[in-house]
Amino acid sequence: MQIAQIQTIPEVINILKVLATGLVAFLLAFSLIPLWTNFLYRYKIGIKIKEHSVDGKKLTFVNRLHASKSGTPTMGGVVIWVTVFLLALASHYFFPVIASWTNTNFIARLDFLSRSQVWLALFALVAAGILGLFDDVMSVRGWGKNKGGGMRFLMRFWWLFMIAGLGAWWFYYKLGWDQLHIPASGDFFIGIWYIPLFIFVILYAAISSNETDGLDGLNGGILFMAFSSFAVIAFLQNKVDLSAFCSAVAGALLAFLWFNIYPARFFMGDTGAVSLGTTLGVVAMLSNSIIPFFVITFIYFLESSSVAIQLVSKRFFKRKIFLAAPLHHHFEAKGWPEPKVTMRAWIFTILLSVIGLIIGILGME
Repeated sequence: MQIAQIQTIPEVINILKVLATGLVAFLLAFSLIPLWTNFLYRYKIGIKIKEHSVDGKKLTFVNRLHASKSGTPTMGGVVIWVTVFLLALASHYFFPVIASWTNTNFIARLDFLSRSQVWLALFALVAAGILGLFDDVMSVRGWGKNKGGGMRFLMRFWWLFMIAGLGAWWFYYKLGWDQLHIPASGDFFIGIWYIPLFIFVILYAAISSNETDGLDGLNGGILFMAFSSFAVIAFLQNKVDLSAFCSAVAGALLAFLWFNIYPARFFMGDTGAVSLGTTLGVVAMLSNSIIPFFVITFIYFLESSSVAIQLVSKRFFKRKIFLAAPLHHHFEAKGWPEPKVTMRAWIFTILLSVIGLIIGILGME
């Protein structure tokens, strides 16, 4: 009798919705991954180890250390965003039908495809995922003007800029968003400056996520913790559908990690790293949690900064600050085994996620 009463509490139902969505996403992705990896292996859709850095100089360390990874399938991120996309559609169009057939109201309540909370994040996930997929195909086939194939950085940058600009326009002009929330200080109206801030956050998240995706399981684990953290933040803001969306991404990422931990069966590719980074930035803006976002993803700042510092130092001072960049390759060059670099990055991100959650929760008004 007590159990029946507990199950009628709205907060409990919402918690179950978020958890169930993540579980279903995990099971769906886990069932799709073997099919996708078999396809990738059959048609030899694998990575080519880069011989040149972003400044065009020949690599002297990373290509030798990761030579054994050559030919490992890429584009594993397709499974993540396809899983979330299919689950979102199913929750809205198919679950209510099942609920009516089985007379189970809870299944109908799993619908999380709400216009105000999820549409923009889902659009960013799929749009950036398709962009990254084109880049991966070009890299695998050796197409493009880059050495080794793939889109040039500027081309990818402008595509991401267009996606971010469209999102910024929608937020500012259609939704009327022009506030920046600072924990413990309140909301600040920044007017038209909201647009460049939005664009910066999206570009930072997408590019940094892509730069961090260089070791088995590294970025997948970081993104899993970040989306899990924002599932909590969104839930406490009473944005249950956005929380369920983040849970779905986290569930699909967990299934991906099962196959991506060292030694990886396949890699995320740009279709995963770019799309998930872009989406994480959109989620941070949707939840008005920019400060917790930068805390939780501080490792992205370290990775991107190491690349920028290395490029500037090599360009103007003709010397390297790091043994290799991004930062995770520097630690490899110092002799850390790849799994150690990954696991320590995960531990660092767990601590940052806890701090980010504390700031985000205590800063709510």
